[in-house]
Amino acid sequence: MKKFLLLSALVSSVLLAEQKQYEISPMIGYDLTEGNIDIKNNGHFLGGLEIQFNSPNSKISPEFSILYSPKAKYEASGDSSITRGAFNGVYTFDTINNFVPFAKAGIGIENVGNETEANQDGFFLDAGAGAKYFFSENLALKAEAIYLAKYANQNAGHFDSNLIAMVGLTFAFGDSTQPQPKEEPKQEVVKEEPVVTPEPVDGDDDNDGVLNSKDQCPASPANVTVDTNGCEVDSDNDGIVDSKDQCPKTKLGVKVDENGCDIDTDKDGVVNAKDICPNTPLGADVNDEGCPKEVTLNINFATNSSTIKESSSALLDQYAKFLTTYTNYSAHIVGHTDDRGAAAYNKKLSEKRANAVVQALIAKGVDPKQLTSEGMGEEKPVADNKTAEGRSQNRRIEAQLTRH
Repeated sequence: MKKFLLLSALVSSVLLAEQKQYEISPMIGYDLTEGNIDIKNNGHFLGGLEIQFNSPNSKISPEFSILYSPKAKYEASGDSSITRGAFNGVYTFDTINNFVPFAKAGIGIENVGNETEANQDGFFLDAGAGAKYFFSENLALKAEAIYLAKYANQNAGHFDSNLIAMVGLTFAFGDSTQPQPKEEPKQEVVKEEPVVTPEPVDGDDDNDGVLNSKDQCPASPANVTVDTNGCEVDSDNDGIVDSKDQCPKTKLGVKVDENGCDIDTDKDGVVNAKDICPNTPLGADVNDEGCPKEVTLNINFATNSSTIKESSSALLDQYAKFLTTYTNYSAHIVGHTDDRGAAAYNKKLSEKRANAVVQALIAKGVDPKQLTSEGMGEEKPVADNKTAEGRSQNRRIEAQLTRH
């Protein structure tokens, strides 16, 4: 029994899925009107007929409808018939358990049998929605609600609103609107003739002088030098063929770029193969070995003093910047004096001068681990201590850089 009911429901759903070409729906309902058009109780009963034409090629169907109210009573006195004709486009949604929802919108004209100042003939716009419940493929119960807005007379200067609710029966007939499957064109059978395969000819498609059967690089560019396998030659064995190698004599084992040239990783102008300092900061001033150009520090002192002169501040700034930038360098600060005074005193004075420079560099951000100092006293003059100019040159410190 359950199987029979299931089969019946399935057959019914299939039949209802196929819309008929024409639908005629006699309807009855109630029109709830806006109060300003002088209709008693703000409403009246009506009846009508809707005719819908369905197409297999569109989900929107044209619908013509006529609605008639024989007696719409006025508030003041008297009554009037109201006749409406409308043309709508009806959009039909997919069937849900024999229910077919729809929505529609359109335009129409209203004729008032007994016109008043507030209620006259005119055009209207309408929009609505509803559903049909099919008992069979030819009969359905139809219910819908329609909103109607009619432009009132020029003196009123506004739209009158109407809300109409209707119910009725739909009679469907005519051919099914289900699209018919297109007939597939018949394939013409062509008798195949036997194909005679010619004997293969061993050519040289890329014209590099190596036959196709031996050519491991069958698409070599024109006019390039190839080896016995038909592949481009790489004379310096750097992985870049000669036709693309801008540096064709690279030393064996050197890492190259896509142009076959030595790589300069730190962009300092010295290729890696010659760069002793391969990680120089970008923009650094380097020597031929790719290392930062070293700075010097020579500071002179007044007689019997270890105070650094203000004029030496710029030299200290430059030296401190070098050491903070290149932390793989260390500096050994050596102090000196002239020969006036006792040698032991001069020894201690030279140590004070060296230590004063060390403390000044630390104050400018240099890591103390990068600095060492010592005093040489009067042991290593650079000028003649017999003259004032010579003694001035000997009262000094010198800095010695070491790269680690």
